[in-house]
Amino acid sequence: MFAQRIDRLKPSLVREILAAAQAPGVISFAGGLPAAETLFQPDFSHSRIPDSIWQYGPSEGEPALRELVAARARAMGLPCQASQVLILNGSQQGIDLVAKLWIDDGTPVLCESPTYLAALQAFELFGAHCQAAEQNEIGLKPEGIAASAAQFAYLIPTFQNPTGACYDAQRRQQLAAALDAQGMPVFEDDPYRDLAFDGAAPAPLVSHLQSAQWIYQGSFSKTLAPGLRLGYLIAHPDLIVPLTRLKQAADLHSNRLSQHIVTQVLHSGELDAHVARILPVYRQKRDAMDQMLRHYLGDKASWQQPAGGLFFWLTLNQHCDTLALMQRALAQGLAIMPGTPFYPAGSAQRCTLRLNFSHSTLAQIEDGVRRLASLLESA
Repeated sequence: MFAQRIDRLKPSLVREILAAAQAPGVISFAGGLPAAETLFQPDFSHSRIPDSIWQYGPSEGEPALRELVAARARAMGLPCQASQVLILNGSQQGIDLVAKLWIDDGTPVLCESPTYLAALQAFELFGAHCQAAEQNEIGLKPEGIAASAAQFAYLIPTFQNPTGACYDAQRRQQLAAALDAQGMPVFEDDPYRDLAFDGAAPAPLVSHLQSAQWIYQGSFSKTLAPGLRLGYLIAHPDLIVPLTRLKQAADLHSNRLSQHIVTQVLHSGELDAHVARILPVYRQKRDAMDQMLRHYLGDKASWQQPAGGLFFWLTLNQHCDTLALMQRALAQGLAIMPGTPFYPAGSAQRCTLRLNFSHSTLAQIEDGVRRLASLLESA
């Protein structure tokens, strides 16, 4: 009755946990939700929405928005033109389009381990075999690319989800050289770049490529509001036409009202001003969670304070069934995310947790970490 691929369709554990976390009184460290107080609120009182916004639009996206996205990409070190930009209904759509572009049954895909669980979910649905490459504390190692026969690489070099790691400029250059030498296309996922607390992140990895094909994508969900459902991808000139056709087949075009709002925000410079306002909020919450982790879990886990993004990645000192821990935590009014779903099948795993610090208040961060410490103590 269903297509064979439906047998590979896995539920999203994080979405299921978020549903449970809506209960009154639950402290949630589980999702990647921005803080409610940082969400952008557009002011329509001084501007009129053009009548054309309510009509069908171009599949590629609004021309003015594509120009502005390309200009921002060039400013961060990625040479491109507006013709290479495709506006998306959230960056998750970019993952879906790339899966449709490059994946058949059995296609090997190189990725970090751990990596973004929704990318694993989408790639495996289309039949990919996601393979973890050799890496160290900095991130993926160039040797891992040289030894791989993957069809393409999926990487999150900047404030990685789930680990929060950020590759330095040298590692990005080394990986780009390895990708060029292997002729391996790369898909760089970069939704957290602007949430940098300790200085700007290095230029995108794909900006260092000389010959390999590439796709780079970003999002306005973490900087403005996820409810806008607006992201973008920028692609190697040879890839933009098939990606656009896949977009046409999927949904014709992205939400034009959201595109209008973001165009105005970018044109006025309000995005950078908004990010400047929200960074101190996130930095304070990050520092608070780090302090609470040191106080309550200093002898129970290890972690690196993230320089950006929304997550702490904890490695527990002793073996623990983190899925069972998740259920016990929910019963105690705390939502946490086990590390298990972030690992490609067959890759080595440790007892890990991903904790989001952005959505909770400072008081909830202290209370939640204290509850987690108590659960680990009883385990």
